Amino acid sequence: MREFKVVGKSVPKVDAFSLALGKPLFADDIELRGMLHAKILWSPHAHARIKNIDTSKAEALLGVHAVLCYKNTPRVIHTSAGQNWPEPSPYDIVMFDNKVRHVGDRVAAVAAETEEIAEKALGLIKVEYELLPVVFDPERAMDEGAPVIHDEPDCKYPIPVFYDSNHNHCAHIDLEVGDFEQGIKESDFVIEHKFKTHHEQHCSIEPHTCICYLDHAGRLVVRTSTQVPFHVRRIVAQCLQVPVRMIRVIKPRIGGGFGGKQEVLIDDVCAMLVMRTKRPVRLVYTRREEFTSARVRHSMVMWAKTGVRKDGTLTAIQLKVLSNAGAYGSHAMTVMNNTCAKALPLFHCENIKWIADAVYTNLIPGGAYRGYGVTQAAFPMGVMMDKMAETIGMDPMDFWKMNTIKKGETSPIFKALSETGKGVEMVVESCSLPECIDKGAEIFGWREKRERYKNQPKGPVKYAVGMSCMVQGGTVPLIDMASAFAKMNDDGSFNLLIGAADLGTGADTVLAQIFAETLDIPVEDVIVYPSDTDITPFDKGAYASGTTYLSGMAVLKTAEKIKEQILNVVADMLGEPKEDLRIENKVVISSKSGKRVEFSQIVKRALYSKDQFQIGAMASELSRLPPQSFAAHFAEVAVDTETGQVKVLSYVAAVDCGTAVNPKLVEGQVEGAILNGISYALTEEFFFDDKGRMLNPSFSDYKIFSAPDIPKITTILVPSYEPTGPYGAKPVGEVNINGPLPAISNAIYNAVGIRLYDTPFTPERVLRALKEKEKKGQTERR
Repeated sequence: MREFKVVGKSVPKVDAFSLALGKPLFADDIELRGMLHAKILWSPHAHARIKNIDTSKAEALLGVHAVLCYKNTPRVIHTSAGQNWPEPSPYDIVMFDNKVRHVGDRVAAVAAETEEIAEKALGLIKVEYELLPVVFDPERAMDEGAPVIHDEPDCKYPIPVFYDSNHNHCAHIDLEVGDFEQGIKESDFVIEHKFKTHHEQHCSIEPHTCICYLDHAGRLVVRTSTQVPFHVRRIVAQCLQVPVRMIRVIKPRIGGGFGGKQEVLIDDVCAMLVMRTKRPVRLVYTRREEFTSARVRHSMVMWAKTGVRKDGTLTAIQLKVLSNAGAYGSHAMTVMNNTCAKALPLFHCENIKWIADAVYTNLIPGGAYRGYGVTQAAFPMGVMMDKMAETIGMDPMDFWKMNTIKKGETSPIFKALSETGKGVEMVVESCSLPECIDKGAEIFGWREKRERYKNQPKGPVKYAVGMSCMVQGGTVPLIDMASAFAKMNDDGSFNLLIGAADLGTGADTVLAQIFAETLDIPVEDVIVYPSDTDITPFDKGAYASGTTYLSGMAVLKTAEKIKEQILNVVADMLGEPKEDLRIENKVVISSKSGKRVEFSQIVKRALYSKDQFQIGAMASELSRLPPQSFAAHFAEVAVDTETGQVKVLSYVAAVDCGTAVNPKLVEGQVEGAILNGISYALTEEFFFDDKGRMLNPSFSDYKIFSAPDIPKITTILVPSYEPTGPYGAKPVGEVNINGPLPAISNAIYNAVGIRLYDTPFTPERVLRALKEKEKKGQTERR
């Protein structure tokens, strides 16, 4: 493996200074002449039919320019999920419907001269509702007689998969490899339990933001905070019933996404208001609207059952999954599939059974969220691994090493299932998970702390450690595709046009590094242009941890094509064979004659002299397999038995992400995911009343971790080399959010002897479990 010059270095982000100086980079950082402001009227009911809506007073209000509702907008059934076409999500939503399915569903929209006028106009809209029965519990959604949430005749799946909206059954898949029942019979111990995971909001600091306007040619320009600009273009064109060529989508700098902006939530409404008014329109969610009318992590109920032998052999795994899709089925099947496809290949087990269903309820819809189903599945599997290790008297660290996949091995799950359906056969070509476990345990002090905490100090606060391992496959094989284009300038610099969407992760920087490494130039000589559907080539968008891996390969291929062009020009200039030429630091050198030609001379020859042409190229990359990223996490906690408070004291993550193209940015991704996961494990929780209304839609009442809450986090990058990725790189953005739930749960058990199977691990849940344990002990003593 050759030594890298740019890859593997923590170069500054290409937009670092602009961000530090507060430059206008974000979607809302422009002011257009004559711009109107839009507001949306939301449903106060969880399930109701709109018998009548009267918008006349709102339309008559001075300063109001347009009011939209189901009466004056086309009924175009579609999905809001920003996925590749044909989308693996049901077509079950329209711009405005005469039925609402959750509190916070769309009813109408207004465009006015100011936000204040728009808000006043919303109050003048009179809506007559017919209240309908509701179902909030996913375990009751398919009961006989349960209210049908999608009774409209035009809802459907665009692909041939199971769908039964008449019974609120949004998706179903089951599979079995080997013989699960036989595996259970061959085990010495059988362990089973029910688990629940909860909703989670993305909490991006920048809310959903869209500004639309008509350009000089009458084309619609959509400037939006999105992870998926090309999918936005397609879906907005679909909703407005206009040709795709009439729409341009610009993705400016994004203030966080985490999957929440892989959804077309407001762009269609904003665009329609522009078409009606012929004026620029701005539509921005409030923080309350982010909680009640955006998307959330799917809550799930899961039943896990495993068999294990005394020698530590894992003989059987069964995971049953019930996913709460909420009012619409966006991402429902694909998130559900990942609880198997991207979670269960981690384990050495010949007998695996998986049964999964996604159901509609009258709660806020689920959607894409970092981890995308694997986060939910990693919780029961991480706890079950800990329980099995305890049952047979083995250190969890050794049990994990014994029962997880290694380099050169495969899993039957790879072939059986992918995120969207049929899987692909593959062998794991890079894996340093055993080294992650060893290095993580050593730096964490796993064995020493386990021994130390066997003797707890006096007082109410108890201490312990827990661990878990995780995997996450990146990209959707044979579906996801990325492209890049670059051209050479007079001074030897390059314009790099990428369809990929940088969400603040540093993708623009990493892709510039890959390009610079290939051509042996400074990163400063790479001018990166972010996604603009009129200018940049197609990219599936920022999701499934695919940007560095997939877009990176497209960039690398583009640079290699340009490299060939450069060498061809110099070969002609010097009259020497191309094979005798090499590139070093923006200079082509002949190993035969020693002659040197600078990049600026080469490009001028190509542009202005003999056989003129533009040095430039475009390349695409299709994902052919999901590269596997691994991690081992270790958590140290303190549990106050009087208050139920759980505090994470220290956290170590040893991560295999292949080659770290930019180590500092990788560390940022790892630590951000861990903090996201700890916050999800301990504090973040939706509270609903009996009418389906969220009771805590603000940061005052929905607690997310911030700087004062951060424990000591240590990130260890354990190298491997992924031969299918750019310079050995593979995904890293999601896998580390999957560790905190199981690692902290296992640590709590080791501290106070209670297993928590429902999330989050709030003081109330901890105290309740401690009281139940005490009550059970008293009963047994009697």
